[in-house]
Amino acid sequence: MLGAIIGDIVGSIYEFHNIKTKDFPLMTDKCNFTDDTVMTIAVAQAIMDGGTHYDFVTEMRKFGEMFPNAGYGGRFEWWLMSKDPKPYNSFGNGSAMRVSPCGWLGKCVELKDEVFIPAEVGEMAEKSAEITHNHPEGIKGAKATADAIYLCRCLFNQNAKNMSESEIRKSKDLIKNHIAEEYSYDLSQTLDEIRPTYSFNETCQDTVPQAIVAFLESTSFEDAIRNAISLGGDSDTLAAITGSIAEAAYGIPKQIEEKALSYLDERLLDVFERWSVYLNSQN
Repeated sequence: MLGAIIGDIVGSIYEFHNIKTKDFPLMTDKCNFTDDTVMTIAVAQAIMDGGTHYDFVTEMRKFGEMFPNAGYGGRFEWWLMSKDPKPYNSFGNGSAMRVSPCGWLGKCVELKDEVFIPAEVGEMAEKSAEITHNHPEGIKGAKATADAIYLCRCLFNQNAKNMSESEIRKSKDLIKNHIAEEYSYDLSQTLDEIRPTYSFNETCQDTVPQAIVAFLESTSFEDAIRNAISLGGDSDTLAAITGSIAEAAYGIPKQIEEKALSYLDERLLDVFERWSVYLNSQN
């Protein structure tokens, strides 16, 4: 999930000040974590608690209370404060921005020309989404992102830099075809075709496909983040989704990892560290 956190931090200063270039300082003193990071951490904690509906509701509300000024959307903020929190049929991109821990569930299998997604990946992604984003598009965005992360784990194992160009292309084509066929997302446009007219949008259907394309056209973890930011739009969330996928393919350079972790509150760091231990115990 660190890839999502990094994308959020990098994009935090561009969310309402879009840029249409890949040439920018990656992380500056003006960057910070936002609700994308807080809720991603909450999802990880909920999974470690057991991954029930109650766990997701409890942890998101708990972390929302810990970090009340993280920049939540209006309806989600209302949900956080409600005495009786109910899903509100949202198809916003919040379900996809926070889902990345779900993509790290399940053991990887060797994939060739076929695709396999463990049941727990989709089931947990849906659970993490539906407590607020129970609209079909909201659930679809979360599940598509989780699928892409899982497939990258199996096909790249954070080691794309040691693969040939043809191996990388074949693996990315497998991911692209699965997402397009399974979720009916149009992934045919290139970044250069998307960028000129792309503007701020908080829906899954107009954020998740673009985030996936930013990964598909990337050459490294950092390049994937820069691709996402260069599109404009809801920059922190777009980059969080792209970063969550790119981490599973490329891994994260140590220098970028250390810089990103320096932005986190101790309470967030504690969950991040325990999540790493949890994953090691599961795999």
